[in-house]
Formats: sequence, C-alpha cells, structure tokens
Amino acid sequence: MNYRIAVLPGDGIGVEVMAEACRVLEAVADGFTLEFAEMSVGANEYLASGDPLPPATLERAKTYDAILLGAMGLPQVRWPNGTEMTPQIDIREQLDLYLGLRPIRLIDAGLSPLKGYGRGEIDFLLIRENTEGLFFSRGAEQKENPPFVEDIMHVSRERSERLFHRAFEHARLRRKKVTLVDKANVLPSMAYFRKIFLEVAAGYPDVATECVYVDAMALYMITRPQAYDVVVTENMFGDILSDLAAGLIGGMGYAPSADIGDKWAVFQPSHGTAPDIAGKGLANPVAMILSAAMMLDWFGTEATKAAARRIESAVDAVDHTVVKGTPAITAGILAAL
Repeated sequence: MNYRIAVLPGDGIGVEVMAEACRVLEAVADGFTLEFAEMSVGANEYLASGDPLPPATLERAKTYDAILLGAMGLPQVRWPNGTEMTPQIDIREQLDLYLGLRPIRLIDAGLSPLKGYGRGEIDFLLIRENTEGLFFSRGAEQKENPPFVEDIMHVSRERSERLFHRAFEHARLRRKKVTLVDKANVLPSMAYFRKIFLEVAAGYPDVATECVYVDAMALYMITRPQAYDVVVTENMFGDILSDLAAGLIGGMGYAPSADIGDKWAVFQPSHGTAPDIAGKGLANPVAMILSAAMMLDWFGTEATKAAARRIESAVDAVDHTVVKGTPAITAGILAAL
C-alpha cells in the first residue's frame, strides 16, 4: 500500500522537526510505502504571496491520504486587527476536523516537574472540539475603533454529539472512563454542553463518566493526573488545558496531536514555531515524530500500526533527560528502531 502525504512544514522550527519526522517515517516503512509532497503554508507563505493558506494549496492537500503539518505563524506577522495568522485553525475549520486528539503520556520520569511519577503513570487523552466553542466568531469582521468587541461561545447539538460519541469510542479502547470539562455552573452554553454529554453517556453504560469544572480541572491535572483516561472539552478550554497537560510530561516538545474529521486528518505537534531557536539545532522533534506515529495509527492497517508502535518504543528508549538537540534526539530514535 502506498500512502501519499501532504507535508506542510510551516514556519520557524516547524521546518526542522518536519524533516526529522519524515526521516523516521521512511525508516519504519515496512509493508507499505510513503510518498511525500511538500507544500508552502504559513506566515512565510503570506510574506511571499499575500495568503498564509492559498486555496489552491489546500485543495491540493485534500487529494492526499493525510496531512503532516509542522508549526505555523510568526509573532511579527499579523493581521491588521493584531491577531497572528493561524492557517492551522483555518484548515481545521475548512476541513471540518472536529476531533482534536492530544495524547498526554509521560515517556521519561525525569521530564515531569511532578515528583513520584514513572513512565506511563501519567497517560490520558485530551479531546478538544475543534470547530466551534469560543473560537466560533474569531473570523467575524470588526469595525475600526469599535466601542467594544465580543467573542461568542457557540455550542451546537450536532457537533457536540459527534464529539462525545468519538470520545466514548476512544475510552472503550483505553481504560473506559470519560471526564467532561466544562463551566456549566456559570455559562448556559456549557450547561447545554453538559446536558448533551450526559445524554450521549447513557448509551455507553460500560464507560465510567464524571463532569469537572474547568478551573477545578486545572488543579486536578496537577494534583492527580493519574486519575484521568479520556478528557473531553470545548475548543478554548482544550487549547488551554492541553498546554498545561504538556507541562506535566516535559513540555510542548513531547506533546503530539491529531485533528481528525470524517474524511481528512492533520497530524502536527502541539508546539509553536519558536523562532528564537529556529535554525540552531535545538528544537525537540519528539512531538512531531509522535504525531507522525499517530498518522500511521490512523491509516489503520496492521503494517502501519506496527510501524507506529516501533516509533513509540524507539522514542521511549531515548534518555530524554540526557539527549538534547534535534540531531541527537533523532539519532537516538533511529538507532532504537
């Protein structure tokens, strides 16, 4: 089987970590082949063409089996309203990639700022709704010098139901527990979100459930991260909590992600472009490499799943408290394959 991969390296360290992920993917391709096609998207593409996500590029990427995305955006390249360019979010919305998967797993005890946790003892899947919530009105046109600006928390039954069904399906493959994170005590939109969650949960009697307010969850992730299996939440809450969760396992360089819809899927590290270290060989490629492993898992064949497990095992075999820097980390992973 041949898989055609659209490669969008992006900006800053995105280019560097993407190159390392492709090296690792080529090393594990056994029983299948991979064909890469690089495409330009991001802040540098905007500087070159005036559009960070050219429509023709996205249309081309849609014809591939999966999309690998590096990191996008540069702090000094902004829209007139002051916001950064985020083509990665545009891609999620335009391709309806509603299921944001953020696996959180401690791969090296020495990486965590929390004491007493060994490899795998922090292991949960944060699932973020990607297409609405507090991000819903982000693209609305703004008047010049308005008296106020507002963002809308939009929660729909259709998108919430499909999110929750997928969360329970993932829990059935893990430890059969789903935690909803919301702010149902204050926000009517979140009370509605919880109502839909409980309705869907009734169809999965074999899976344990609980509901936690987002502010409490920020505390519990620190004090009892081992208590969670699948955590599902709204777009903005997921954005914030996924960064907090990454801190538990060593930082954003160890946090892979996937944005999945019913037809397309994008795999990317959770970290940003880190322009201050770009080109210095200091970027941690692990999150990008593990995101590539998630892509192989998503392909779903015996051969690609076996390759994904090889990558994960090789990442575990590296002493991440000692081995630092892009070339050294990749060399350690390649040696362990």
